[in-house]
Amino acid sequence: MKCLIVEDDFMSRRILNKFLAEHFECDIAVNGEEAVLAFRQEFEDKQPYDLVCMDIMMPNMDGQQALRLIREFEREMKVTPPEEVKVIMTTSLNDPKTVMTSFYAGGAAAFLVKPVTKQKLLSELQKMRLIG
Repeated sequence: MKCLIVEDDFMSRRILNKFLAEHFECDIAVNGEEAVLAFRQEFEDKQPYDLVCMDIMMPNMDGQQALRLIREFEREMKVTPPEEVKVIMTTSLNDPKTVMTSFYAGGAAAFLVKPVTKQKLLSELQKMRLIG
């Protein structure tokens, strides 16, 4: 399975990669623009991501904008909601408005407040049935 880690902070990228590499082939993007480009490229190459872990606060394009563009692309490609990529949004903000926007407007499957622990991350992956 494949995962795209989208995070502008080096240490956060490293930690997520360490946790996820046991279960996924991981690619890295450092902002929302790179994430959208990587997502589209892998989809067009018929190697779509199973999971995207994306920070909300990033330069150039934030995670919520990137998620909107990813969902628009999936709709253009006739991907139905059950087959959409699973997205976990991460942030250092514990803001209810951000949570609501990520879940309901953006279609995120989960929301984790940093620092992300391995236990919390693996629990969400189990809920999504991405790992056993």
